[in-house]
Amino acid sequence: MNTPLLNDRLLRAMLREPVDRTPVWIMRQAGRYLPEYRQVRERAGDFMTLCKTPELACQVTLQPLARFPLDAAILFSDILTIPDAMGLGLHFVEGEGPRFKQSLQTAADIRRLAPPVMDELRYVFDAVSLIRRELAGRVPLIGFAGSPWTLACYMVEGGSSSDFSRIRSLLYDQPELLHHLLNVLALTITDYLNEQIAAGAQAVQIFDTWGGLLTSAAYREFSLAYAKKIIAGLRREHEGRRVPVVWFTKNGHLLEDMAGAGCDVLGLDWTADLTEARRRVGGKVALQGNLDPAVLRAKPSVIRGEVAKILANYGKGSGHVFNLGHGITPDVPVEHAAELVNAVVELSPAYH
Repeated sequence: MNTPLLNDRLLRAMLREPVDRTPVWIMRQAGRYLPEYRQVRERAGDFMTLCKTPELACQVTLQPLARFPLDAAILFSDILTIPDAMGLGLHFVEGEGPRFKQSLQTAADIRRLAPPVMDELRYVFDAVSLIRRELAGRVPLIGFAGSPWTLACYMVEGGSSSDFSRIRSLLYDQPELLHHLLNVLALTITDYLNEQIAAGAQAVQIFDTWGGLLTSAAYREFSLAYAKKIIAGLRREHEGRRVPVVWFTKNGHLLEDMAGAGCDVLGLDWTADLTEARRRVGGKVALQGNLDPAVLRAKPSVIRGEVAKILANYGKGSGHVFNLGHGITPDVPVEHAAELVNAVVELSPAYH
């Protein structure tokens, strides 16, 4: 596993060290927009079998790297593997997204919830080790987890929701109960990410997808406080180098607070202005993002122009990782994803 890293551009940019160009990867880069992914998914039979079979997870993780000059691989998995291992029974309904057979409907459900034994998630760590071997140092591997707040949203609602009203009611009606749940999840996520790092993940991202639902005060108390707890407990050095941590919040506006959570990188969605974000947190953390995923439905010349705007908005110097402001969608033509990556590769050296 100690194969020399041939391309460490991503890790250096995450630590705000000099790079020759802006590194690029795409959230959900291994996914349904790729025909080769759909073939493997069909062969697996269902999404969870794909996630739980390390050889298949490795195969789809590597697929986008065969097409595009990306600067990282990201583990193919799902943020909801932890609640699944806690016995909630994760499955996916076509057109509806994730669902749990058991949701947390009562205080007793929450109180009896126990952290999973990490061996129940061994398939994830085995996939990480296998991917690292297959990468052979070509690019670094990113591991990930969902944030406690985001996982709790799905666990209390029983799946995705238009407004997550049940957990938002719980926050105000029984805050101490919600804190109990979030604390159990924070401890579990810390162990989970440390196991991924031990298995070979060279950077990790925490997806706080639904943090933007919260008021500023609630975000600090019910999301960011647990981010700090997790990040403080993570293994930050492995294989002789630092392991950067990315904190991504969709619709996150408390940039200074987020930059103080202990992460190395803030992931920004497309509503943030990179120039303003850099001004507010420059010198504290690197920034990741933040092209609107909808741009990838436009013609290639528009994609290239929007990439140029993002690069110009960040400006000169290191500390920027190019990405979308959220995951790539299944309807994106493969050649449009190629235009995005190629534009970053071709245009970004002028800023370094």
